[in-house]
Amino acid sequence: ENILNRDFYAEKPNEKWVTDVTFLKYGKNKEYKAYFSAIKDLCGGQIISWVVSKTNDNPLVMKTLQQALDKNPGATPILHSDRGFQYTSKEYAREVAKVGITRSMSRVGRCIDNASMESFWSHFKDEYYYDKTFATYEDLVAGINDYVTYYNTKRYQWKLNSLTPVEYR
Repeated sequence: ENILNRDFYAEKPNEKWVTDVTFLKYGKNKEYKAYFSAIKDLCGGQIISWVVSKTNDNPLVMKTLQQALDKNPGATPILHSDRGFQYTSKEYAREVAKVGITRSMSRVGRCIDNASMESFWSHFKDEYYYDKTFATYEDLVAGINDYVTYYNTKRYQWKLNSLTPVEYR
């Protein structure tokens, strides 16, 4: 069910999270693929968890979720995603239920239902990724880590009263 229903405002941290996976290319001729999974807290928009992998699979999403939970002990947010195979898996459903998280999912074919997470992907790609060539997987991972750190701690946002996501949160 689409519980979030495009209500991307959260009054306090760990009330609402959004998540997704995007694919990126790297290598001399961009011949290889990597997958970037992230969770964003809608209170301030901070990326609270991110994992990069050479495979798009359940372990990628489960590691991202576990990292978010480790960094935010006791958090029981609404966690919104699209209907990717990882998010509809029995393993994912079992793990989020076990820790008291409420699952919310976009309607079929409605990427706008996860617009807040899609917006982050757009910023990342436009502001950083498209202007770079990553020769190796390690270069790509380091670049993603640098950008997320910048986004969270140095990228001031008008909608946050000119604060960074970390300052706002």
